[in-house]
Amino acid sequence: MNASSPIVQIQALGFPWATIDPFLFCVYHDDAYPRANAQMGPDSPLAGRDLGQDFSRKDGWSMYHGRTVPGFPGHPHRGFETVTVVRKGLIDHSDSLGATARFGGGDVQWLTAGKGIVHSEMFPLLDAAAPNPLELFQIWLNLPARSKMADPHFTMFWSEDMPHFTATDAEGRQTEVASVAGRIGPIDGEPGAGGPLAPPPDSWASQPEADLAIWTLRMAPGARWTLPAASGPDTRRSLYFFKGRSVGVAGQTIDRHAAIELRADAAVELVNGDETAEFLVLQGRPIGEPVAQYGPFVMNTQAEIAQAMADYRRTQFGGWPFADEAPVHGRDPSRFARHPDGREDRPLERASIEG
Repeated sequence: MNASSPIVQIQALGFPWATIDPFLFCVYHDDAYPRANAQMGPDSPLAGRDLGQDFSRKDGWSMYHGRTVPGFPGHPHRGFETVTVVRKGLIDHSDSLGATARFGGGDVQWLTAGKGIVHSEMFPLLDAAAPNPLELFQIWLNLPARSKMADPHFTMFWSEDMPHFTATDAEGRQTEVASVAGRIGPIDGEPGAGGPLAPPPDSWASQPEADLAIWTLRMAPGARWTLPAASGPDTRRSLYFFKGRSVGVAGQTIDRHAAIELRADAAVELVNGDETAEFLVLQGRPIGEPVAQYGPFVMNTQAEIAQAMADYRRTQFGGWPFADEAPVHGRDPSRFARHPDGREDRPLERASIEG
């Protein structure tokens, strides 16, 4: 790359997407599930799929580790956080803390695994008359060594509460910006997205010096918008171009979907092509510690990985309080979260009361 360019490198999007410290992993699921059957699974033959390990994308969708309902039955984590952003469809969550939730349509679940949690993420299909598309990001965010054995923590961010704003360029074309973490703006006279939602207490994102951000952008055809510079001098930033035909990034045309690492200390102008384009931004100051990973466990040393495996065999991280390893929460499409302390939150009911 040109030494004066804010573009550090460009990589084709794979599965999963390439990430940089403090992020460990980012996967984009975009499944064109058919109509539902009576068991809230796909009304389509499953012959030819490796059930329990189906990542085939046959007919545009996968069962993943699900056998009846697509998704990921109960599995453990230790030493990091999962941030799950559901853009279409629904996820049914259950965990070893006793929390359950159904969320989708822009909702975000932020789960601190810390010293250990078991959770399931199932994708119930509720519409028996029409397709059931599912679209989501799952992002793994590392924890610093001091927080790897923190208590697990369950957090829900409802789409109604997400900070967002719309920027309009000189030609009247719009860019929609939403923040899962990190404040955007004010920029060029725009009011900005307001204060960010509070991340879990032991998250790297909860440290002001981390300069951590998770943003989504949606640009109208031909729109122009400038991604502002980050505040931290050591911050690193990735821009994922995952929908659209082409985009200009700092004057360079990118005509394929790509992970673009940017210098975070530079403002970068984005100029969209002739189709609506969408992006994910991940940024943060690196934690800068050794990473030892074995499947769902992320620690600093191999000895800590061995201890995590031994602890899970011995304690099951608190055990699994559900009769089924892949729970789903019925046919009512209403979103809800039932927290470990028994408190229940239903965003539409809350909005009605507040209104």
